[in-house]
Amino acid sequence: MDSNKKIDPEIRALYENAHQRIKQKKRLTTHVVFFFAGSVIFIVINIILGYQSEFKPLGMDWFVSAILIWLFFLIIHAINVFVVNKLMGKEWEEKQMNRLVEKQLERLRKLQKKVDKKHPIEIENQTKPEEKP
Repeated sequence: MDSNKKIDPEIRALYENAHQRIKQKKRLTTHVVFFFAGSVIFIVINIILGYQSEFKPLGMDWFVSAILIWLFFLIIHAINVFVVNKLMGKEWEEKQMNRLVEKQLERLRKLQKKVDKKHPIEIENQTKPEEKP
């Protein structure tokens, strides 16, 4: 690819959006890997090593509580990546931005009409005076 070529802004926006989605999915995958590794470590620490085996919050072993809490946050992360982003992705942002800009422009038009009505500008005859030789 020639480095002197300019990238079309629309194509650039598509690439940036795709890059953001890839980063989100990569972070989620990393989160899943850490979840499974952390869960195994919690189980090993509690069951095999017997660390805090008598501590049972919510009537179950502490590692189960910790894994369930972590799983809750993992599910929230996945919902954010796969559901929320589709509902409120780039297209949604652009639509909202256009709607808000149009709303502001309408307010400015109404304000301008009020100003023009209260303080009309008299347009004088702006013909140039004839030059005398």
